[in-house]
Amino acid sequence: MEKIIREADETLSALEHELSRFDALQINAVPFKGSWTAGQLAEHMVLSNSGFLEVINGPVAETDKPADLLVNEIKKDFLNFNVKYDSPKEIYPEDKTYHQPELLKSLKQIREGISNAVTGLDLTKTCTAYELPGYGFLTRLEAIYFVIYHTQRHLHQLKNIYSELDTN
Repeated sequence: MEKIIREADETLSALEHELSRFDALQINAVPFKGSWTAGQLAEHMVLSNSGFLEVINGPVAETDKPADLLVNEIKKDFLNFNVKYDSPKEIYPEDKTYHQPELLKSLKQIREGISNAVTGLDLTKTCTAYELPGYGFLTRLEAIYFVIYHTQRHLHQLKNIYSELDTN
């Protein structure tokens, strides 16, 4: 339990820290062809992670498998930086001007919500509000690890965006 609390907090805090490094112009600058801006990436994380927080806090059922069955598969998939995924349209960020303080506030609220879920809910229950394509219904534990590994993937991308903008 301590491990997942620490891992979630460190990962989500790192995303906030990395986003806070961007200045007002950089947050909406396209770093290279085909890339999202830092603001778009952060908005994608807000949409995805807030959605997962709703699923984690939503309806559940008893679980008929090990609660962590898909954790290693999720990790392998999302931390493979050689594979590019297309974002589902419901969490695809708009092409608009983003404001860093608003994004940071949302990310902090999500981090606190995840922390509360980890410490206050039975993580072995299966979330029934959303069936994740390719994985099916996740346990709360798997859903939290999805948030962790998906965030780590985009944290890696955010660092690349910052590095590209910082050298230009």
